[in-house]
Amino acid sequence: EAGSRTTGHGFYFLRGDAVRLELALQQYAIDLLVQEGFTPLVTPDLCRDEIVEGVGFIPRGPETQIYSIADSPLSLVATAEITLAGMYAEQTLKAEDLPLRLCGISHCFRTEAGAHGRATRGLYRVHQFTKVEMFAFSLPETSDALLDELCALECRIFDELEIPFRVVDTATGDLGGPAYRKFDLEAWMPGRGEAGDWGEVTSTSNCTDYQSRRLHIRYKSQDQKGTRFVHTLNGTALALSRAVLAILENHQQADGSVRVPPPLQKWMGQEFIVPRGETAK
Repeated sequence: EAGSRTTGHGFYFLRGDAVRLELALQQYAIDLLVQEGFTPLVTPDLCRDEIVEGVGFIPRGPETQIYSIADSPLSLVATAEITLAGMYAEQTLKAEDLPLRLCGISHCFRTEAGAHGRATRGLYRVHQFTKVEMFAFSLPETSDALLDELCALECRIFDELEIPFRVVDTATGDLGGPAYRKFDLEAWMPGRGEAGDWGEVTSTSNCTDYQSRRLHIRYKSQDQKGTRFVHTLNGTALALSRAVLAILENHQQADGSVRVPPPLQKWMGQEFIVPRGETAK
């Protein structure tokens, strides 16, 4: 209600332990990814329209899901995928440096045009949220294996958070323009629908050379003439608003408290989130 009063439908405030839970999730994801060889970055929330379009989003027009800035060539990013890809536009990478694994923290802004109904209420579908995004540049011959690696990391995160999930191998007809193959993770959400339902919490895609051709990102190896286009891959480590929602719904206890998943307890400093006015355990 406070978010609607200040900004409008689809915006929200987090307060108290919910703030600490989101920050703990962010720190947990970054620590895990750094251990797996990813370089962390905090990315801009604005990007040039030509980069947005090169990544595969429609920056302006009636079909866009992007917020654009009037009288400016800039748009608010829908995901750090946009800026992580764009930071190497017009660059030639060394083959021996690939795969290059990055993880970006950014706010994400989406118009979510046409999204209505009970299943989209609350934290599930909002106009602004924070996300930890995985992104990789790879050799063409290793991108399929790297896609499996990104998907396995997403599964590991939700396993460790003790949230029930399933993996969906997206049908070809449901793929967006950039993706050659995509896996979605759907978490069980007891409060979704009439009796609980699955809700998408992550996706990971192999875009092969779709983005690199449009952004002119190449690689060169010592034993070949000329350059070739890299393959790009992206994957959600944690969309924090949906992760918070999944934890609150799956870890709520009979007394109304919420058990903090073990990997987050060292940042939360407590095992349970209790109703307001009670003392944390």
